[in-house]
Amino acid sequence: MAVDDTTRTDRTTERVLGSPALRREGRAKVTGTARYAAEHTPPDCAYGWPVAAAVPHGSVTGVDAADAMALPGALAVLTHENAPRLGEPDDPTLHLLQTPRVPHRGWYVALAVGETLQTAREMAQAVRVSYDEEPHDVRLTDDHPGLYHPEQANGGYPGDRETGDFDAEYAAAPHRLDLTYTLSPLHNHPMEPHAATAVWEGGHLIAYDSSQGATPVSETLATMFGLDPKQITVVAEHVGGGFGSKGTPRPPVVLAAMGAKHTSRPVKVMLPRRELPSVVGHRAPTIQRLRIGARDDGTLAALGHEVTTHTSTVKEFVEQAAVPSRVMYGADGIRTGHRVVALDVPTPSWMRAPGDASGMYALECAMDEVATALDLDPIELRLRNIPEREPDSGKPFSSHHLADCLREGARRFGWERRDPRPGTRRDGDLLLGTGVAASTYPVLVAPSTASVQALRADGSGPAYHVRVNATDIGTGARTVLAQIAADQLGVPLDAVRIDVGSSDLPTAPLAGGSSGTASWGWAVHKACRELRESGGSIVTVDTTTDVQAQEEYARHAFGAVFAEVSADAFTGEVRVRRLLGVFAAGRILNARTARSQFIGGMTMGLGMALTEHSSLDTRLGGFVEKDLAGYHVPTHADVPDIDAHWIEEHDPHLNPVGGKGIGEIGIVGTPAAIANAVHHATGRRHRQLPLTPDLVVPR
Repeated sequence: MAVDDTTRTDRTTERVLGSPALRREGRAKVTGTARYAAEHTPPDCAYGWPVAAAVPHGSVTGVDAADAMALPGALAVLTHENAPRLGEPDDPTLHLLQTPRVPHRGWYVALAVGETLQTAREMAQAVRVSYDEEPHDVRLTDDHPGLYHPEQANGGYPGDRETGDFDAEYAAAPHRLDLTYTLSPLHNHPMEPHAATAVWEGGHLIAYDSSQGATPVSETLATMFGLDPKQITVVAEHVGGGFGSKGTPRPPVVLAAMGAKHTSRPVKVMLPRRELPSVVGHRAPTIQRLRIGARDDGTLAALGHEVTTHTSTVKEFVEQAAVPSRVMYGADGIRTGHRVVALDVPTPSWMRAPGDASGMYALECAMDEVATALDLDPIELRLRNIPEREPDSGKPFSSHHLADCLREGARRFGWERRDPRPGTRRDGDLLLGTGVAASTYPVLVAPSTASVQALRADGSGPAYHVRVNATDIGTGARTVLAQIAADQLGVPLDAVRIDVGSSDLPTAPLAGGSSGTASWGWAVHKACRELRESGGSIVTVDTTTDVQAQEEYARHAFGAVFAEVSADAFTGEVRVRRLLGVFAAGRILNARTARSQFIGGMTMGLGMALTEHSSLDTRLGGFVEKDLAGYHVPTHADVPDIDAHWIEEHDPHLNPVGGKGIGEIGIVGTPAAIANAVHHATGRRHRQLPLTPDLVVPR
């Protein structure tokens, strides 16, 4: 079931890669014709509403569904006693309604299915669940008795690493800092909440899902329902953001498929926003200890980065926050490690730039403190510590232009006019300050397939048809892939038709880890080149061997973020006056969508620094902030002057299109740049986020 998007761009639009081509789906979105997962409503569609556990730890002892089933339009109440039996997936957070166990508050213990959404919701409220409640623990501390060292952190990185002799180098360094930074849990909160619609047609399952990858969803459903992947079609036509929370299959698609199987009718499950914190992942809280030993000239002798974080009792997920310190700066002794404790909390997961956003906040604030201690300019300190090779692996960098980003950003920002003394600039009651931080993100790529077919050449429609199961989560993937195809085929942009967002299309990896365009684009580039060279009518390619044959280089994008803030001396309110990012991310394939991604990441970093915060109720066990009234994301008024630029970077050791991922690097350095600017404004150093007024001006 391919998703056809034949929206045509203006024929005058440049087809060359790098040009600011307009989004292909833009008109469909602004006119309301773009359909999201919740907007696919098959005939005779029923609705499901999950029932969330009301206790933080224990087991279900009984479910009374009599009142729920007595309601007009009630169809079924699924529980662990009558729900379809599922095969065990790789992700146990999806093994729903199979046992009476309750691992955390908000875990789904039942699904009410009714003729209408209103009926299903009323049914869910009428279901009576009894529990055998057990003691719970949701509090992360750096001395928790359950802490352990995991073998691996997210991304497959070793949990602990050491190069050189950290203890000896740190002890001998003339300047030593021992600093601890804390970060609360954070939640993704995409504009479109999670939703799925499932329908069984004979033995074939069709699922419309709000997901960052239709292929992994179809593979997971195949395992759980005992099907061949060819018996499943997953459609993710338009996705209203995910930031990682939709990067893996989530409960709605499993519950919808179970409800549809049980009732023999299509079933739609749409999660209300207040339930997202409990079931679709979060950025785990971290307690990060940085120990830095520096020489008189500012070069680092020792760098230690130890991270303490939590996971759930359902699944181990370890935020890899110490990993950036294995990449950024050279030191003779580097020790990085993670400790994790399994608590009675929802399972953490990916949130934009997992590991890097958290870890670089602590590292870049610590580097600012080193600069202050040594009376060095923060930019100069970073320039003196840029390594020639990746410190952890010893591999050469495929390209490395952090120094250029720092220097160009300083020029654009007017850094030379900065008074280095903290707390000296004022505008009435406002204290003014500026700060800088570096950013990085790994260059990731995965094997992908794609096909291209030559169509008519009479000008009556697109001349070429490209098919690849990419997912456009708002990044402009359709447009950029069309640009790659047009560039290789040597045709105008509107001569290319693109189909994406369906597992019936050639298999492709998910949109995550800033790897989508690099992975899908490689396959599209290869298919179009082979079609052009062969003169054939259709070509399908697989890049597995190409990806596996990559030479051994350390591949990373880098950047520098500059911030100017004001802090009210009486109320403690912090406002960001200016935010500038300069990035080195390989070849920029579409100037318009790239700038949007950089600015979006920086805006999210602003929220991480000043407004976004989640807290766990130690008594009840759940997250307190459950909606956008309690969880504060930045709005337009919070970002008065924000800009992004990039360095022209040619890296021959990447994919054929030469691009590095850009979706996540924008968030990485921003929280630290703002935190450093607040210190410069107030003269006080705060080592926890967000920087709310009560912290900035202690009472």
